[in-house]
Amino acid sequence: VQLQASGGGLVQSGGSLRLSCVASDFTLDYYGIGWFRQAPGKEREEVSCISNSDDNTYYLNSVKGRFTISRDNAKNTVFLQMNNLKPEDTAVYYCATSVACFDESDVNEFWGQGTLVTVSS
Repeated sequence: VQLQASGGGLVQSGGSLRLSCVASDFTLDYYGIGWFRQAPGKEREEVSCISNSDDNTYYLNSVKGRFTISRDNAKNTVFLQMNNLKPEDTAVYYCATSVACFDESDVNEFWGQGTLVTVSS
C-alpha cells in the first residue's frame, strides 16, 4: 500500500495550492483519507479528512472556508484545495488512510511522504 502526496510549493499569502494524494496498489475509495500537517517545532495536526462510507468531510477550524477536500475515484486520488493561504499554513503536509475521521479512535495505518507548503507574507 503506497500513498504519494504532491503539489506543495512556495506561494504568497492569499494564494492557492492543490495537493494530491495518489494511491497505488489499492483502491483509494475503500478508505477514508486525512490530510495532516506539521510545522517546524509544532505537533502534527489533522487538517482535513474525507470519509470512505459517505464522503463526509471534516476540517480543522482554522482552515474551514479556505480548504476543500475531495476525491476522484477514477483517478484514485484525494485532493486538498487550499485557498487564501496564510503564513501560518506553512508546514509539511501528509496524507494518510483513516478509519474514523477526526475521531480519537482513528487509526492512520498508511502514510504518504510529505509535501512542503511554504506561504510567504
